[in-house]
Amino acid sequence: MMKSPRQLAITVLLTAAQKGQPVDQIFDWQQAGQPLGDPRDTQLAMAMIYGVLRWQGYLDHVLAGFSSHPPAKMKPLTLFALRVGAYQLLFMDRVPPSAAINETVEALKAAGQPRWLTGFANGVLRSLARGKGEILPPTSREAAWLSHPAWLVGRWRQRYGDEIAEAICRANNEQPPLVLRVNTQRTTRQMYLQSLAEGGIEAVAGIYAPDAVRLVGYRGGVTDLPGYAEGFFQVQDEAAQLATLLLGELTAGRYLDACAGLGGKTTHLAQRLPAGGEVVAVEPHQGRGQRLSENLQRLGLGATLFQGELEAFAHKQPQPFHGILIDAPCSGLGVVGRQPDIRWQRREADLPRYAKRQRNLLDQATTLLAPGGVLIYATCSTEPEENDDVVNAFLASHPDFALADAKALLPASSHVLVDGQGCLRTLPHQGLDGFFAVRLEKKGP
Repeated sequence: MMKSPRQLAITVLLTAAQKGQPVDQIFDWQQAGQPLGDPRDTQLAMAMIYGVLRWQGYLDHVLAGFSSHPPAKMKPLTLFALRVGAYQLLFMDRVPPSAAINETVEALKAAGQPRWLTGFANGVLRSLARGKGEILPPTSREAAWLSHPAWLVGRWRQRYGDEIAEAICRANNEQPPLVLRVNTQRTTRQMYLQSLAEGGIEAVAGIYAPDAVRLVGYRGGVTDLPGYAEGFFQVQDEAAQLATLLLGELTAGRYLDACAGLGGKTTHLAQRLPAGGEVVAVEPHQGRGQRLSENLQRLGLGATLFQGELEAFAHKQPQPFHGILIDAPCSGLGVVGRQPDIRWQRREADLPRYAKRQRNLLDQATTLLAPGGVLIYATCSTEPEENDDVVNAFLASHPDFALADAKALLPASSHVLVDGQGCLRTLPHQGLDGFFAVRLEKKGP
């Protein structure tokens, strides 16, 4: 068993950084192999992991002022331990400074670090505890910007201006609310809100999407919510719910979710599908495909799953689809509030690679679309290389497609999220995931 939540937090952060894998996966693997005994310790470890990731740049800036050795030159294990200790001292008021320092140093000792190094860490953290009243406060604009890589902040400042760039960074450093999509095949939004209220869970109707419910300050497990086993809801941000609505009123036709993932949009399509219609989901990853099947079963919805890449599916030459939704694999830079490790794992040089794959997916999808059909392209990215540039390149090479105005398909409450070109475009400071989506219509015969 892991000896302490600090040891678990340091191990997960270090492993995720070295392997470049999602921190939630690393956490689950560690817990499966070496679990903490007390659930409260597990929650503490998670709070430190996600807190460090959200404030990593700021923490390094602070540590640099109390260390004779620059953070950039420290060994990764030492640096992550100091970040965990500094986060406790600066952000976790309920943790006594002595516990934050001593337990973090003990975690380094448990990792087999030499006495001189544990003494160095102890000295840095004690100096920080004494002098933290003189540091740059986390409420400052500089602290908000420091919590993101400089290349990304620079892009946002240039594109949106300083005020919005700061607002995006601040939103990303707060834990976003849990948002649900009510399964209207089994209940209504009002009925489910009443169920939550009866369970003592504070919730409100969504702002933009008609089936959305926002949970206020909820920190429990999704499976503990009322109606989970009964299939009353699916976790899905409002921005993603709006993207599916761009398909318009569904008919008894054929619809394809070309990049299904865990099935948020697949289940949304199936939920809205009239009798006689068909939904097909393409997902290459076996684990995600299994989760998708489980979600469909829990929600009582039907869809056909193809386990494989879209290219392999297209080679089977299926009957054409009336609507295709591509929630393309992307940098994920619009959801760094929910997945804070993304901001430190991505590089600006990654964007062209994502864009190339996205253009390929769009090209493959065109071969599967019926004349007069609709193609929805979406990403959870804020960056133009993956959004506007991909769409413009597609339209230039496919003159038989036209960009439609998203306002014509979305509820009036969400029209404020549609830009002058008719694209759905959301940002984290609006209380949504950063999202981009367009409706591309194929001309008839």
